Amino acid sequence: MSVPGDPQQRYGQKPVEPGPEYRPGAGYDGPPAGLRNGFGVAALVLGVLALLLSWTIIGGVVFGILALIFGVLGRGRASRGEATNGGLSVAGAVLGVIGLLIAIGLIALGVSLINSPAGQSFQQCLERAGGDSTMMQHCADELSRQAGGG
Repeated sequence: MSVPGDPQQRYGQKPVEPGPEYRPGAGYDGPPAGLRNGFGVAALVLGVLALLLSWTIIGGVVFGILALIFGVLGRGRASRGEATNGGLSVAGAVLGVIGLLIAIGLIALGVSLINSPAGQSFQQCLERAGGDSTMMQHCADELSRQAGGG
């Protein structure tokens, strides 16, 4: 099938029609039917979010727990042959656990600071300030001095 002025005609070449071996996508059937990789992907996304937002309670704790759950479920599907992303599931679960541990550590640190003598003094100072921003700033400066920050 050539058009006048076609370069193949000008040089005496015959047009080549692609055979069945040159069909686009020949030999590729796609992924096997019935695979369900959603848990692994969800675990990885939630694990990354848990790690990035581990300084918040929602980010670290909630996303970390969800990443761990989805990671375990995704790994179970992969071991039964229902999914192909077992490694993704494990990575998501590990990231979720790391985010969860960081969040728990930060919560424990915050609670211990609040219950320390400097934290108790800060709380009493804030109660005496009664919403006065100058006094509240003085309380924060005093806490910083007591904690060794200046």
